[in-house]
Amino acid sequence: MPAIPGSLNDLLVLDFSRVLAGPLATMLLADYGATVVKVERPGSGDDTRAWGPPHDAAGTATYFLSVNRNKRSLALDLQDPADLALARELAARADVVVENFRPGVMARLGLDHATLAAANPGLVYATISGFGSSGAGAALPGYDLLVQAVGGLMSVTGPADGDPQKAGVALVDVIAGLFTTTGILAALRHRAATGEGQRIEVDLLSSLLAALVNQASAYTAGGVVPGRMGNAHPSIAPYELFGAAGGTRLVLAVGNDRQFARLCDVLGEPALAADPRFATNPARVAARVELRATLEERLATAPAAQWAEALLAVGVPAGEVNDLAGAFALAQRLGLEPIAELEPLPGAHPAREAGSAGAAPGAGEAAPTPTRVARNPVRMSATPPRHASAPPALGELSPDAARELFGAD
Repeated sequence: MPAIPGSLNDLLVLDFSRVLAGPLATMLLADYGATVVKVERPGSGDDTRAWGPPHDAAGTATYFLSVNRNKRSLALDLQDPADLALARELAARADVVVENFRPGVMARLGLDHATLAAANPGLVYATISGFGSSGAGAALPGYDLLVQAVGGLMSVTGPADGDPQKAGVALVDVIAGLFTTTGILAALRHRAATGEGQRIEVDLLSSLLAALVNQASAYTAGGVVPGRMGNAHPSIAPYELFGAAGGTRLVLAVGNDRQFARLCDVLGEPALAADPRFATNPARVAARVELRATLEERLATAPAAQWAEALLAVGVPAGEVNDLAGAFALAQRLGLEPIAELEPLPGAHPAREAGSAGAAPGAGEAAPTPTRVARNPVRMSATPPRHASAPPALGELSPDAARELFGAD
């Protein structure tokens, strides 16, 4: 990988995780400069290598591509004594180990925190589980959809008179991965101050409950059990999806009374802002149904795009609902550079390897197309996230090369 300044350049990460939460956490560490070696099953690798369609032009599942950039892949059969010995050898030199096996598996392999920390006391060891690694939750399967259901997210998602709905992405896994990353970074800060490593545990259910924020505190602090409200907000109005002319749809996210007054001006109904039914946010929440009907009557006179342009011009949050193509196009127009292009690892493609030395690909041999992924959204002035290489081919890293990366004899 190119030498790009990174805040975690000296960090060695051994990643035993698979699917989404763990790989997302280790990808973020890799983005910030860490050397991440992904341990995978020989022959099949991470489950998400087979989770397609869709696939990219080279036939790789796009699900796998989404959370495995900047890593190296080491194929190890942990049931094989020689491969297991190599895993233990690398773990003894690692700064961070991440795993999401079923509770008890790593202990049986001698790769649990207690065993590894005896030889490597500075080790930061992160475990991700569905419902905790001890007690009744240890035996439960930790799938994102299941946690969205039993963890309450589906109960507050979807129309009030319809079925509970899951989010359109494996949101619980993403949240758990982010919490894991922050926990690892905090543990590394502690290690820098004391020399001591520690074990981190993140479970999907607790991650979701923490991420429910205001909906969770409505219950814990207010004794209120929230329900489904479609696109409406329990505490703010107008803050939902509205119909406009021509069957178009407009989102309004009016967060305060000043914005509501500007909305009324743009709609040509300034008196609404002084109407006692709508003058304050609590009043608007109480009169939500009447407010919605009043606004949609006015919004029906022009298409959503026209309203959005006029409202944004005066600082009222408004917009149409984009598909993913529209969302990336918007970010591009705003100068956010939402897509990163990743080159294959050196040596992964003969034409690319020759090209890197100044030679053109051979006759009939095209250089591979860079892998395009969503860019790390964090911007840093001194140590920006890197987008150095595409996700690795399964087992592209040899045992000897892995030992060299980890400084092993």
